[in-house]
Amino acid sequence: MSENPTDAAKIDQRVRDVLDGLGLPYEIVEIDPAYADTAQFCERYGFPPEQSANTIIVGSKKDPKQYAACVVRATTRLDVNHVVRKLMGVPRLSFATAEETMALTGMMIGGVTVFALPDALPVYVDDGLMPLDYVILGGGSRSTKVKIAPAVFTRLPGAQIIPGLSG
Repeated sequence: MSENPTDAAKIDQRVRDVLDGLGLPYEIVEIDPAYADTAQFCERYGFPPEQSANTIIVGSKKDPKQYAACVVRATTRLDVNHVVRKLMGVPRLSFATAEETMALTGMMIGGVTVFALPDALPVYVDDGLMPLDYVILGGGSRSTKVKIAPAVFTRLPGAQIIPGLSG
């Protein structure tokens, strides 16, 4: 599955509009889409993995399907089975497939960001990101990343800072 350049440009613009509205300085890092996955990005562009975060879409196993976006440091694991399951109030969860993620967000894995998600989607952010001086997040497409202060999560409508979201 490859990214449609027109769709990617629309998402990139939505991301910039949201970022501009949050009132914090940020940097858009243009990248080769072949290096969008976190480990490859960090190695290729010299950013430490500890400063990078992944936005992961999870979904309930049973209908009606419920989804949430979770943001955790790239060097940690999302606690899906305990913390996220309790937050969502569902008996079982799994990581959304690439197809589900695309259908829900319009974004491909490797580019998913909290800055262009559907309004009704809950956003859970690991509190371990908050002490960092900056964080690298997906930019909405596989061609960009966003470098910004973690204080952005306190300004992002609907985002909740969650202790122990990652294990």
